[in-house]
Amino acid sequence: MATLSPDQRNYYYLIEAERAGIHKPILAALYQAHAAPSLSDGETGLGISPANRVPLAQVNTFPEQVQYAANAIRSLTDSLVAQDWKAGDIWQAEQGRYADQFLQSVAKGYAPPANEPTTARLEASNFDKLLKAYLADLETDFKAQGLPQNLAYLDKALLTLVDRIPEYYTGLPFQRDALLEAVRVWRELDTREAAIASLVPAAQVSVASSDESQLDVPLKKFVQRLSANYGGYPQQREALIRMTQLWRQLRTREEAIASLKTNTSPEENLRIIDPALITFVQRLPEYYQGQGSQRNALTEMFRLWRQLDSRASVLTTLGINPELLNTSTTDKTAMLKLATQLDRELLTFMRRVPGSYEERDHQREALIRLVQLWRNLSTRNQTISSLLEDQKRLNEASRKSKEAAPKPLPVVIPKRPARWTPQNIQLSASIIPDGNFTWAEATHGGTRMPPNQATVDAMVRIAKLAQRARDRIGRPFIITSWYRPPAINRAVGGAIYSRHLVGDAMDFLCEGLTGNQLYWSLEPWWPGGLGRYVKFPNLCHIDARSYRARWRN
Repeated sequence: MATLSPDQRNYYYLIEAERAGIHKPILAALYQAHAAPSLSDGETGLGISPANRVPLAQVNTFPEQVQYAANAIRSLTDSLVAQDWKAGDIWQAEQGRYADQFLQSVAKGYAPPANEPTTARLEASNFDKLLKAYLADLETDFKAQGLPQNLAYLDKALLTLVDRIPEYYTGLPFQRDALLEAVRVWRELDTREAAIASLVPAAQVSVASSDESQLDVPLKKFVQRLSANYGGYPQQREALIRMTQLWRQLRTREEAIASLKTNTSPEENLRIIDPALITFVQRLPEYYQGQGSQRNALTEMFRLWRQLDSRASVLTTLGINPELLNTSTTDKTAMLKLATQLDRELLTFMRRVPGSYEERDHQREALIRLVQLWRNLSTRNQTISSLLEDQKRLNEASRKSKEAAPKPLPVVIPKRPARWTPQNIQLSASIIPDGNFTWAEATHGGTRMPPNQATVDAMVRIAKLAQRARDRIGRPFIITSWYRPPAINRAVGGAIYSRHLVGDAMDFLCEGLTGNQLYWSLEPWWPGGLGRYVKFPNLCHIDARSYRARWRN
C-alpha cells in the first residue's frame, strides 16, 4: 500500500494545527518520535492509542492519528494551565516555539480525563528524539517563510492590531470570517458553526442563515475584550495569528507573523475594492447615456490612467483634434459628431480596462476618481465607502442576482494567421483549420510556449497527423503531454532524445479505451513513432518522426 509523501503529511499537520490552535511542528515531531502504531492505511502513527470513548477503529488511519494528536496537545496544554503553569513555561516567545519544559511533558505521554470524549491517549516517547524533530520542522518553516529569528515583537504587534480592528471593521465577509476564526480558536471550538453558536443564542441567529451581519456587534465586542484577557498562552496567540492571516488574506500563518514585523495596522489595502471597481467598469457601458457629466468622468479617468497632463492631451491621444471643440461650439451637428466620436473611443477603452488592469496605484486612483465623478460624491473617502458597500453586495450576492459580478466579456480574438509563429499563437484556437487540437493543449495551457519556428512547425505537424488518428478512433483525445522544454522533460524523466523536446509528440488517452486498444488501432497505418506504457496502461504515445517505430515501455 502506497504511503503519503512528506508534503502530504504536512498538509494534514497544517489542517489540524489550525483547527486545534496548536503549533504545527509538534505534530511532525510526534510522527518522527513515535513512528507507531502501524495503521490500516499503510502509514505509521503519532503515538495515539484508544482511550475513553475513542475506539481503535477511530484512530487507525494517518489523518485520524493527526486529528487526535492535535486534540491531545490541546488538552494537555489546558491541563497544565489548570495546574498553574505560566505562559513562559509552555511557550518561548522570542524563539516562537514550545518550551523545553512543555516538550518534556509531551514526551511523558498524556492520558486524557474521562470527560473528554474527543481526546485519545498520547503514548510516551523519547524526549531527545522529539525535541530534535520539533526543532528541525520549525527550522524548515522559518527558512521557507523567511521569518525573523527573534519573534519577541510578535505579542505586542498582535495586540496593537487587535485593539484597532473594531475601528476598521466594516462587515466584509472575509473580515467576519477572520473574527469568527479568532473566536473559534480562542474558545477551543472545532467548527465555525460552534463559534457562531457561542456568540449568540440559537434563537437569534441560525448558523445556516444567509445574513450573518447580526454577528458583527458581538464579534466586535469579543475583539474589544481580547487585550485585557490575553495571557500569552499558545491557544490565545494562535487565535490572534489566525485572525491576522485571514484579515490580511495571507497564504500562511508564517506570512501573517512576518507581516506584523513592519505593519501593525488593520487598515485595509485598497486592493480589497478592486472587484467592486472592475464590476463598476464592466457595467458602465450599459448605463452610459452620453451626458456631459458622464463624459467628463470617463475623460478624467482616461487622463489619470494614461498619466496625461490635460484634457487636451486626452483628446489628442484618442485621435481627436482639441481645437475642433473650440471652433465648433456654435455648430451643433459638428459638436454632436465630435461627442459621438469621443464617446465611442472612451467606451472602447473602458471595455479593455478589466483585461488590462494591473493593480497599479495610478490605475486604481483613476477608477476611484471615475466612481466619484460618476456618483457625484464630494470626497475620495465617501467614494471608497460607497465602493466598500458595493464590495459587500458582491461578496454576498447569489449567482443569478443583479448584484452579482457580471460575466466577463470574451476578448476579441484576432483573425487566424496564414502561418503560426511563436509570436502569433492564440491559445484557444485550433492548430489546424476545423481541427480539434488547440494551442492550449499543445502548450500546457500556455506554460510551455515554443521557443522558435522549428518547434511551432513540429507542433503543427503532429496536430495534422493526430487529427487523422482522432478521426479514425472516433473519440476525443485527452492530452497529458505535448511539447516539453528541456528542464521539464528532465524533471518528468523523459528520454534524452524525446520527441516531446522537438514538439511533434503527444501522450494521450481516450475515455473507455486502454493504451493497448489505441495502439492496435493505430499500428497498421501510423507513419511515425507509436508506443505504449506498462506502468500507465491507459496512455498511448504518438510522434511524427519520419520513420515507423514501435515500442512498449
